[in-house]
Amino acid sequence: MAEKRVLWTKEELILAFNLYLKIEFGKTHASNPRIIELGNLMGRTPASIVMRLGNFASIDPYHQNRGVGGLKNGTNQVQPIWDEFFTNQEELIFRSEQILAERQHLSIEDKYVDLLSDLKDVKGETKLRLVKTRVNQSVFRQIVLNNYSSKCAVTGIDIPDLLFASHILPWSKHEKERLNPENGICLSALYDRAFDKGYIAFDRNYKVLLSSSLKNKKDSEYYAQHFAPIADKLIRQPVKYYPNQLFLEQHRDTIFDKK
Repeated sequence: MAEKRVLWTKEELILAFNLYLKIEFGKTHASNPRIIELGNLMGRTPASIVMRLGNFASIDPYHQNRGVGGLKNGTNQVQPIWDEFFTNQEELIFRSEQILAERQHLSIEDKYVDLLSDLKDVKGETKLRLVKTRVNQSVFRQIVLNNYSSKCAVTGIDIPDLLFASHILPWSKHEKERLNPENGICLSALYDRAFDKGYIAFDRNYKVLLSSSLKNKKDSEYYAQHFAPIADKLIRQPVKYYPNQLFLEQHRDTIFDKK
């Protein structure tokens, strides 16, 4: 007699979506260690995890625009999770990390001890807010680095310790876009800071623009070494999500030094 199929719970769907955001589409196969690990935590087969990732791919506008269909059967189950993410990103991402920690028999503080160790004496709503912010920033970093195969979009540097998930629209001013994958670019330390302070930007063709204040330093050794080689350079192609054109335009209009 065939084994009875067990319906997926909302928590399980949220866990699958968490992994979908963090894993490269081309690596969603049953032998991937991350898929095997999640399957073990959920008591499900790697093949079933792959199926759910395919369901999410089928409703992802990125894949729809490139004609990749994904797995259509089951999309009615994953669509509410996708919709919730884009209307309530911070809550869903944090909840997904809480669920994952619970399945690993950890508290969220234990799972992210390196990020949260200095908050031991903080209490109440203040601690919850800080914990949520740091955990979500960590997840955003994982999503963005994965989207650029852990390489700087400008230089190709592939040392994770030297890479940042740079926000196009600042975290502090654009709450609704904080965790949007299209609001992130993977940049190494120097170019992350230069982008954040408006010394560089990216045009509509995803090429590097240099500010006038930088160009005024064209006779310096550091300009010749670090900035002249990247002028008009096309950024590395992301795995899934290109930087949002409207976000780049707003960065050019409000942060980039055009003078």
